[in-house]
Amino acid sequence: MLIIIKVFLLVATTLYQAIACWLEDQKLPPGQMFDVGGYRLHLYIAGEASPTIVLDHSLGGIEGYLLVEELAKLGRVCIYDRAGYGWSDRSPHPRTSNQIVTELDTLLTKAGIKPPYILIGDSFGSYNVRLYAHRFPHKVVGMILTDGLHETEMLKMSVQLQALKLFFISGFVMSILGSILGIIRLMRICKVFELLKPELRKFPNHSLNSIKRSFCRPKHWVTMSREMLNLSASGREVRIANQFGNLPIVNIKANSFFKPSFWTLFIPLQGANQLRKQMHVELLKLSTNSTQLQASNSGHFIWVDQPNVIIDAVKIVLNKVDASRPG
Repeated sequence: MLIIIKVFLLVATTLYQAIACWLEDQKLPPGQMFDVGGYRLHLYIAGEASPTIVLDHSLGGIEGYLLVEELAKLGRVCIYDRAGYGWSDRSPHPRTSNQIVTELDTLLTKAGIKPPYILIGDSFGSYNVRLYAHRFPHKVVGMILTDGLHETEMLKMSVQLQALKLFFISGFVMSILGSILGIIRLMRICKVFELLKPELRKFPNHSLNSIKRSFCRPKHWVTMSREMLNLSASGREVRIANQFGNLPIVNIKANSFFKPSFWTLFIPLQGANQLRKQMHVELLKLSTNSTQLQASNSGHFIWVDQPNVIIDAVKIVLNKVDASRPG
């Protein structure tokens, strides 16, 4: 009898997930969809003025929606969902930085978003914006890296950290099934996201809903798995993007990879923080015009923990860009 009840509940949650996704799909996305080669990417634009601020999110994240209203006060902001996330279609191509950069430039061109750009890359997104700035240097006037990665250290991770990476991938794969069965949507209804990360409660519901909508979709977790599995390939691709002259770059360093808690006792947090420390040393070498900001009250998720530091970083780059303009 217990097995029958469990099966019935899973069938019910799966049907609920399918119906909820269909209802969501009847609503127009907040931004516009652009074809980039047989599949479409979603682009949301807010604010005005030049240069344009372009955001590339973390692995699995679409956290830019949390800060778009504040960033829009500083200039025009473009937030796009990488292929497979948010409202964007999945891409048939490998999820590596080189392909992601190609898709981003095609998107900006199709949307008529003219340079110059200030690029913001969060975590894995730092790979992508660096490679974009290398491939299209005439389009980029500044970068902000929020707790970014550096390939030199990432490609020689210890066995412990490699095991942690595999642990994350296994979690993503399990979440594919969890999203199909509607379990993650139930977690959303029960506000488990806010329970796990209480700092989310300070953000408006419409911003949070854009993020939660994506996490409830199987394609989100499939894409996370693909990006993580290709992380080393992306690191090798971005090796060429290490010299940016005097390009204004602000590197934001979190206080710790994760905020210490009971569950972090079970992961190699000290090793992860040592890796991050060395990565930030390397990231400061990218430009002779680099500035480091410390997010002293933040874990790796700076966009949630200490978003004011990101606003400060954008202001620094904007001031440097203004100061470099003739006359």
